[in-house]
Amino acid sequence: MFVKHGMNSQFALLGSAKHCMLASSAVLRRQQFLIRTLGGYSDQTHLKRMQQTKAMSGTALEADAENILRAITPNLDPSKHKGQAGKIAVIGGCREYTGAPYFAAISALKIGADLSHVFCTKDAASVIKSYSPELIVHPILEESYSVRDEDKPSISGKVLAEVDKWMERFDCLVVGPGLGRDPFLLDCVREILKHARQSNVPIVIDGDGLFLVTDSLGLVSGYPLAVLTPNINEYKRLVEKVLNCKVDDHDAHEQLLSLAKGIGSVTILRKGKSDLISDGETVKSVSIYGSPRRCGGQGDILSGSVAVFLSWARQHLSAAEGDLPISKINPTILGCIAGSALMRKAASLAFQNKKRSTLTSDIIECLGQSLEDICPAI
Repeated sequence: MFVKHGMNSQFALLGSAKHCMLASSAVLRRQQFLIRTLGGYSDQTHLKRMQQTKAMSGTALEADAENILRAITPNLDPSKHKGQAGKIAVIGGCREYTGAPYFAAISALKIGADLSHVFCTKDAASVIKSYSPELIVHPILEESYSVRDEDKPSISGKVLAEVDKWMERFDCLVVGPGLGRDPFLLDCVREILKHARQSNVPIVIDGDGLFLVTDSLGLVSGYPLAVLTPNINEYKRLVEKVLNCKVDDHDAHEQLLSLAKGIGSVTILRKGKSDLISDGETVKSVSIYGSPRRCGGQGDILSGSVAVFLSWARQHLSAAEGDLPISKINPTILGCIAGSALMRKAASLAFQNKKRSTLTSDIIECLGQSLEDICPAI
C-alpha cells in the first residue's frame, strides 16, 4: 500500500508539473500574441516599419528629400564670415513656456546656422539664457499683466522699435514657439509680422503664431515667403476658417492645395504620419520614417529646421544656374522638405538609441549626425 501510495504521489506530482508547464506555455503564447497584436517595438519592428514607410513613399508626390538636402546645404568654407550660414530669430517665450523657443533656436544652431536669437518676455529670458549660452536672448516682449492700459501704445512702440533694429539682419523669423495667447503680446507680434513682411524676411509660423494668424489671415495672405506648420488641431482650425468644411483625409492632397490657394501664396507644411507640403501650385510629401515616440517639442525642432533650410535654399537659388532643375522649385517648398526629412531622420536615430525614453533634447543631439550622414561636411 505504501509503495502504491508513493507511486500515486509521484504520478500526481508529474501531472501537476505537466499541467503547470502547459499553463505557462499557454500564458506565454497569449503574451506573444498580445505583443504581436499591439505591435511591440523591437529593433526589428522599428527597421520593418522604416522599410514599409520607404515602400509607401514611392509615389509621384514623394519629394527627393536627400538630394534636396545635399543641394541646398552650403559647403563649409573658411573664407566665409560669421553670419553667412544663417541668422535666425525666434519670436516666442513667456512665463509658462520657455522650452519651445529654446528648442527651435538651438535646433537652428545644431543644423548649422551661425547665429540664433530669441525675442521673449522678461520673465522667460533668464530661464532661456540658462539653457544655453549659445543663444542671443532679447527680453523685450511684455504681457498684459505687467502693462497698464494707458502705457500699452508706448510699450508696443518700444517693442517694435527694438525688433526693427535687428530685422534686416535676419535670414528668417520663427514666430510662435512658446508665445502664449496674451492679448497684448499677440498685438505686438502682429505688428512684428507686418514689419517682417515689409522687410521681405521669410517667416515660419508655428504654435501660438498659428492661433494669431488663423484669426488674422491678412497677416500672411499673399506673402510667398510665409510658411505655416500646423499640427492636426491647428490644421483643422485653418480648414474650417478658410474652406468652411471639415478635414478630408481621403483627399488630403487636394484639400491642402485648396487651403494654400485659399489663404494666398503661402506654403503649408501639414504635419502627420507623412508630412504634406503645398504652396498652392504643387503638393509634395515626406514619408521618411521617424519615431513612434511623440514627445512634446518636435514641432519646435521642425520650425527651427525649416527656417535654416529656407534661408539656405534662398542663398542657393540666388547663386544657382537658371537651368538647374532645383532652381525652378519654390525655396519655401525646398526648406520644408529638407527640414521635415532631417527632423524625421534625427527622430529615428534618437529612438534607436533611447526607445521609450526618447526626449526632444535627444532628437536635437541627433540633428548634426543625421545631416552628416546625408551631406558630409568634409
